[in-house]
Amino acid sequence: MVKFSKPFWVANFVELLERLAYYAVFIVITLYLSNVWGFSDIEAGVIAGLFSASLYLLPLFAGAYADKIGFRSAILLAFTLLTVGYAGLGVLPTMLESAGLVDYEMTTTYTGLKESYLRWSIVAPLILVVIGGSFIKSVISGTVARETTPENRARGYSIFYMMVNIGAFTGKTVVDPLRRSMGDQGLVYLNYFSAAMTLLALIAVYLFYQSAKTEGKGKSFAEIGRSLVKVVFNGRLMLLILIVSGFWVIQSQMYATMPKYVIRLIGESASPGWYANVNPLVVFVTVNFVTSMMKKRSAITSMMVGMFIIPLSALIMSFGTQIGEDYILGLHPVAFMMIIGIGMQAIAECFISPRYLEYFSLQAPKGQEGLYLGFSHLHSFFSFLFAFGLSGFLLDKYLPDPRLFTGESGVLDTVAYAEATQNAHHIWYVFVAIGAISAIALLIYGQVTRKMDRRSEQKS
Repeated sequence: MVKFSKPFWVANFVELLERLAYYAVFIVITLYLSNVWGFSDIEAGVIAGLFSASLYLLPLFAGAYADKIGFRSAILLAFTLLTVGYAGLGVLPTMLESAGLVDYEMTTTYTGLKESYLRWSIVAPLILVVIGGSFIKSVISGTVARETTPENRARGYSIFYMMVNIGAFTGKTVVDPLRRSMGDQGLVYLNYFSAAMTLLALIAVYLFYQSAKTEGKGKSFAEIGRSLVKVVFNGRLMLLILIVSGFWVIQSQMYATMPKYVIRLIGESASPGWYANVNPLVVFVTVNFVTSMMKKRSAITSMMVGMFIIPLSALIMSFGTQIGEDYILGLHPVAFMMIIGIGMQAIAECFISPRYLEYFSLQAPKGQEGLYLGFSHLHSFFSFLFAFGLSGFLLDKYLPDPRLFTGESGVLDTVAYAEATQNAHHIWYVFVAIGAISAIALLIYGQVTRKMDRRSEQKS
């Protein structure tokens, strides 16, 4: 531990807190938007899609500004914005309740919020979280790079990713007990927990983060814009980004569709936070094995294995409503098949993610590898933007909100709801199709690019 600087450890500690805060909120973002604010599945999907997609595009520009003002100032600004943003996600609903527009208990009762323009006040805290989070994504990883040496950099990044996964895992475990004990009100209070975590991180940075290595000239926004245009007009790279986006469209359903899906089919006893935690657990256990197994294979070959696994994972998820009602190993069949599907997605990720970055860097012009890698996560921007919106439409069609089938007495019309949700599993068929098309597209892409490379070698 003494081989790393104090700023390195502070940066990793606050990264853990930031991930903990983020995933506690993100795993139930669509539930929060629908159950607390009264947005429909479609509206919640669009809002959550814009929110999550922005977190993968803005860091490119936030990183440039962070270079100019210094990393310490950037991190302080980031955690200030995050603390105010998360607190706002808890305070605003409380203010709306005080205004008589809504009543939060186990189940929310709307008394004017759905018809009020004040419902859109949620945009303000979400923007603060996006801006704050965009600084964190660029600055913390940049700190790890600047506070390590060639000798300990690999170990430094392994510690960094360990902190990311610990934070993500822990954040999701907070959600289910709070939601089950307090219902919709728990979804409001959850934001105070996240605000407390980012406030603790802000204090830690203010007291302990000092570094002389974090000031720099930085790139201008115009330079980044020109670089983005270069990547966008690189047909080979953009095609790869779009194909790999098919994988992430399915992977992101762990946040977009899964929480509402399991709660509406299983009931409040469902634990979407724990189901989602299967992903980092499986990645942690299998990634080294998969990497070693595929080290002699090309990056495209490894990615293709993962791309053919991903549609199968969505198919497995669809089986939950079709294999009867008997519990399997103490789990509801919907929960059991969801866990198997999420585990398969994690294995697919092990085949795809590491080799995707490797292949992406090899396609960059010589001397511009770092610049191009900065845009390698554009697939997340495209996939999250599309995936959450699509999820909202599919939920609305095949698994609508049960509150729409509840009469004035507050009793669910079980017959009408059963009829409306009898084809809930069709949601996953759409993602099976997306995954299959993406896998076939990558297969064709690999064959075509190999031929192009051979012709290029013959000419040279």
